Amino acid sequence: MPDGAAPSSAEDFLASVFGFQAFRPGQEEIVRAILDGRDTLAIMPTGGGKSLCFQLPALCLPGLTVVISPLIALMRDQVRALRENGVAAGALTSGNTEEETEAVFEALSKGELKLLYMAPERLATGGATALLRRHQVSLIAVDEAHCVSQWGHDFRPDYLRIGELKRALGVPLAAFTATADEETRAEIVERLFEGRTPASFLRGFDRPNIHLAFAPKDQPRRQILNFAAARKGQSGIVYCASRAKTESLSQALNEAGHSACFYHGGMEAEDRRIVEARFQQEDGLIVVATVAFGMGVDKPDIRWVAHADLPKSIEAYYQEIGRAGRDGAAAETYTLYGPEDIRLRRTQIDEGLAPFDRKAADHGRLNALLGLAEAISCRRQQLLGYFGEKLPEPCGNCDLCDTPPELFDATDPVRKALSAALRTEESYGAGHLIEILLGHTNDKIRARGHDRLPTFGVGKELTRPQWQAVFRQMMGLDLVRPDAERHGALVMTKRAHPVLRGEETVTLRRDALRKARQGPVVKALVSEEDAPLLSALKAKRRAIAEAAGLPAYMVFNDRTLIEMAETRPQNLDEFARIGGVGARKLESYGTAFLEVIVGETVSMHPHRRKLAGSGAADLFDQLNEAQQRLQRGPDGTGRPMSLTSSEVRRIAEHRPRDRVELARIAKLNEAKLDRFAEEFLTILASFG
Repeated sequence: MPDGAAPSSAEDFLASVFGFQAFRPGQEEIVRAILDGRDTLAIMPTGGGKSLCFQLPALCLPGLTVVISPLIALMRDQVRALRENGVAAGALTSGNTEEETEAVFEALSKGELKLLYMAPERLATGGATALLRRHQVSLIAVDEAHCVSQWGHDFRPDYLRIGELKRALGVPLAAFTATADEETRAEIVERLFEGRTPASFLRGFDRPNIHLAFAPKDQPRRQILNFAAARKGQSGIVYCASRAKTESLSQALNEAGHSACFYHGGMEAEDRRIVEARFQQEDGLIVVATVAFGMGVDKPDIRWVAHADLPKSIEAYYQEIGRAGRDGAAAETYTLYGPEDIRLRRTQIDEGLAPFDRKAADHGRLNALLGLAEAISCRRQQLLGYFGEKLPEPCGNCDLCDTPPELFDATDPVRKALSAALRTEESYGAGHLIEILLGHTNDKIRARGHDRLPTFGVGKELTRPQWQAVFRQMMGLDLVRPDAERHGALVMTKRAHPVLRGEETVTLRRDALRKARQGPVVKALVSEEDAPLLSALKAKRRAIAEAAGLPAYMVFNDRTLIEMAETRPQNLDEFARIGGVGARKLESYGTAFLEVIVGETVSMHPHRRKLAGSGAADLFDQLNEAQQRLQRGPDGTGRPMSLTSSEVRRIAEHRPRDRVELARIAKLNEAKLDRFAEEFLTILASFG
């Protein structure tokens, strides 16, 4: 409780503790709902004052408020700020010193603490619930509630335990997040509130002070350096897709005269804390980081956020740019994207362990972000529209409002592309479809007869890079999506059907086609056509390796998976001929990987499977077919008689040369010899 006389209402606390004379839009209704004892879900924009919506009720309610928060840096910042305001707050985190932890327990035992921050991982220890039961808990507040979404971009498994904690304590729960589409909101309600409908508040997603801008990659390091140079002395964040890039780009910024440092999950904890402290305290520092940095960053005067690589999804993009301009002053964003980014993000989805329907949804989310990057009009209208919010007029604060792009009626080329997909049964990726449209032949096109399709060669008016730009914009409009079940083949969405029927037109950006050029050739492990299957095989390898507690390469190495993707064996005999597939691995893993390749369940008798890929396999099949044909004798009227699979296998492996040897190897009685010997010996002789 703050020092001095206790104020009597939320408004009093708002003024005396936090120094605000009025609530921000949307805050008061949320605070009232919590104080009325209602379960509450609040979706508010980053910088919209979420933390006050649970900190203020904590002061009004008796006893303790428990705050579940995902990042140590965020908790430490908020605890420090609360203490500066005279509020008794503490945190139990892995970053505590022994003295800090002892002080928190002492404050708890004396009943002095008003807010206790905890990481979700602490809920995994059996003592956490018991500890909280011993104290008067009035409210559970959950920050960054989207982390409960199992297939979201910030999933934290221990968030799934919060529902159990709510049941154990029997108190209301208030959940907060800045990014939650309709699907994620439903998942939050299901997992945190166990399906019971909370009081829900969906506040505007718009951050009108933030300028939005995208640009295709063209010497991306130089683009980032130029962007930073124009804003020298301002605090900024540059997000990168890899740890290595954070280090090299940070060095380049320092060499260009900026004060910059890097941050990623591979650093020692103490080194990360040093960067966090510098960012809070130093003016004009640039942090070049992976997304491990920034969730819950409370620094209000970050003036810009740049993405050196395309983010994972539109939700991730929105949350990351939201770290700029939290003080309400003007801020800027700048996002670079290129074909290699899209390939990386598609691969990450395909190699993930999510079920196929979730992968399809993730491809749809990536399409939405691609649509924002390739937008033909106000970006803010498109961004807010994704979250179900309508902006009546163009924002005037994005690059497309500044300089409208050049557009053209692209209905004809889009219909040609859709027709090519349809006539190839939606079974191929953009690379193969572009070759058909350009009229280029190769072994795959000839083997499938695609050089005889009506769409073969109808797209020669565009170059390959221009067609790639068309397909990219088509994905941005969500006309086509990669299908994980078909290893990345482009399938049409419902939006495409009216276009294909000639009922709707399509407008694309001409500047994207004009700027399209053949970039530097990146040596890929496999062709574009085989890449999605390779991703699916890697996902299967990862699942098997994790279940067995093995390194992935001990299941199959990359070279073996590449050969599988390129040759696409259709049965276990063909699979057994892949380099690196020995008898033991064929027995252990063959069926699972083959099912990924052929897309259906594979069954084979264990004795036959042991012969897969060997010379005895075909012999086994012929012998087995013969014995089935002779089960009732040559004329079909005899007494039923057959051999077991193990008997047929021994014959195929040892290849007896006469009736006596056949009887000895397979242990056949005279009746079976009379029935099968002549036919079997004829087949064996034909195999030499």
